[in-house]
Amino acid sequence: MALPALDSAKWHGTASAFALGVRSIASTVLTLVLFATYIGIGALAHDTHFSLGWAMASTLFVWAGPAQIILISTLGLGATALQAALAVTVSAVRLFPMVVSVLPMLRTPTTTRRQLILPTHFIAVTLWVECFRLLPHVPREQRIAFTNGLGVGLVSMSLTATVIGYHLAANLPPLFGAAILLLTPLAFLLSTARNCRQLADVVALVLGLALFPLVSLLHTGVDVLISGISAGTIAYGVHRWRRQ
Repeated sequence: MALPALDSAKWHGTASAFALGVRSIASTVLTLVLFATYIGIGALAHDTHFSLGWAMASTLFVWAGPAQIILISTLGLGATALQAALAVTVSAVRLFPMVVSVLPMLRTPTTTRRQLILPTHFIAVTLWVECFRLLPHVPREQRIAFTNGLGVGLVSMSLTATVIGYHLAANLPPLFGAAILLLTPLAFLLSTARNCRQLADVVALVLGLALFPLVSLLHTGVDVLISGISAGTIAYGVHRWRRQ
């Protein structure tokens, strides 16, 4: 679904921008990937003996697939609430750079911090990717409403998938459930590659993929962090060198 032109009358009004954001979830394959992922999360919650209401609450309030898997797995294995919360918080640190990169795209001179609370909650990997793809085609004064609509659409779809996965769990083979969860990182990898616009983006992605198998041989426990920081730092250096 193509968005209206920036000067289109369809952008007049917050409600219209919100509705366009909700409709935009139909324009990306990541919606299907997210749907499949949350079927797996719903099934995982069922298999670890959590209630459906609890599973839906985790989707609504945590709203990050990997963090939900960590939460369900740690609590299911007998960890305390404090231990689970700490693990989820550490995993959520990865979202901070995404929030920092998206919020400047939403702000106008009159934007208040209160207006940014809801879109900040919605910023996970899927919405981060789609913001960079879609927001350049949205008038700046309507971007917050559009992002809220996009977030509400994605969360609503994920809640539906959580319910379906929860009820399908009894008939879902464990191997199939694991394969569904694998779709998410693969889709995000391909989406990141598609959104690479500059040489530094390509360098960071390629080096990150190349360094990870090597760093994993060190068995540090933070292999992704080390390879990501190393690749990103080198890519930033290449970017600064090209600008000189």
